[in-house]
Amino acid sequence: MVTRLKEVDAVMVGMGWTGSILARELTKGGLRVVGLERGPDRVPGKDFTLPGIRDELKWARRSEIIQDNALDTITFRHFPGEEALPMRRWGAFSPGEGTGGAGMHWTGHHWRFLPVEFELKSRTLARYGRDAIPDYMTIEDWGVTYDELEPHFDRFEKLCGTSGKAGNLRGRMIAGGNPFEGVRSSEYPNGPLKQSLAGELFEQAANKLGYHPFPLPASNASAPYLNSEGLQIGACQYCGFCTRYGCEANAKASPNVCVMPALNADPKFELRTRAYVARLLYDKAAKKVQGVVYVDMRSGEEYEQPAGIVALCGYVFSNTQFMLMAGIGEPYDPATGKGAVGRNYCYQTQAGVDAFFEEKFFNPFMQAGGSHTGIDDFNGDNFDHAGLGFLGGGYISCTTNGPQPIGARGRAARRRGAPIGSAISPNGTAARCVSTRKAAVTPAAPISSTSTRPTRT
Repeated sequence: MVTRLKEVDAVMVGMGWTGSILARELTKGGLRVVGLERGPDRVPGKDFTLPGIRDELKWARRSEIIQDNALDTITFRHFPGEEALPMRRWGAFSPGEGTGGAGMHWTGHHWRFLPVEFELKSRTLARYGRDAIPDYMTIEDWGVTYDELEPHFDRFEKLCGTSGKAGNLRGRMIAGGNPFEGVRSSEYPNGPLKQSLAGELFEQAANKLGYHPFPLPASNASAPYLNSEGLQIGACQYCGFCTRYGCEANAKASPNVCVMPALNADPKFELRTRAYVARLLYDKAAKKVQGVVYVDMRSGEEYEQPAGIVALCGYVFSNTQFMLMAGIGEPYDPATGKGAVGRNYCYQTQAGVDAFFEEKFFNPFMQAGGSHTGIDDFNGDNFDHAGLGFLGGGYISCTTNGPQPIGARGRAARRRGAPIGSAISPNGTAARCVSTRKAAVTPAAPISSTSTRPTRT
């Protein structure tokens, strides 16, 4: 039997970045908000503390901060005609589980989209002609521009305490920053993170080649910072435990650090964890979602939560599934190109290479996830694509971050052709230091989704 609860003004389905920020804005506006999260409440002072947070086996190898796909997963197929099978091991994307969502375990790279990416179709056609985009591609302008969203980018950076160096400050080019970025209204809240030796070498090489190196923007705070919610963010310790970990120093921006303490203190907000949302209550005649039905995963009891506003704040797959199950909108059909629900899903693409240096000693362990040095010369439409056969591009960056003890031993052993677990050579002459990310649109074969910078991590 479903228990009907008292109606509230708004319900957030998922309490990651989107759910926490939206809930905070609504409570500031005087609304009563309920946040539903299927995972546990992740509290930094309890869950992200030493020594347990540096457990590589638990967090990075067994992915215990990631959605447990032994209990709840998604299906996957390479081609429409294949049978969809459940994913049993996460690969590129890593859905979070618990308050903070994927904002708990991200690396910290904090990019803005390039101005061209908001008007990709119109600018591409204007620069390269009507034949630049094949008919089967679904490229469209966003409907909003970079200039319209810039104040919100700025506000989010101030919430996160983002570290970086402006390259285009109110139209004035600043040496050492990214000259290809859109116009910024203010400098980053924090200065750049400390540069690694690999970053220094990359910067020297890029300058010699005539490119424009800069410190990548990162929401790993380079200094203690009091954010726009009055919450304290710590300074990065360069411990190397960023991706797939919570931050022991509260230096990596996350909903848990930057929003949730203020939100939980607001009497107009109520957090309900271990709440698995089963379906939306959708009135098709009125074209309005009137609430949700969720299951308390501890008791198995089912509850109906009416609300004036229902916000889908989970990962795109979950949000799309809710809409499809409720019959909201027209499902996207890749064969006909019709429909909007599920259309144009994109994710980041990334490739990397390893560079080795004679007589250079790198310490790959003391590093922040976002402390890269990079160039944007080959990103977006920052270079002439005429005659190249593709659109878009990617940034190129260099760092030595990544290897924790287990992963480093495996990498070193495989490079030397030895069994995994063999000893690492102590001479320190080899280092992992270069990574690239590209997301190009190649008109060689039909695809249904395109973006020049789909997702930044």
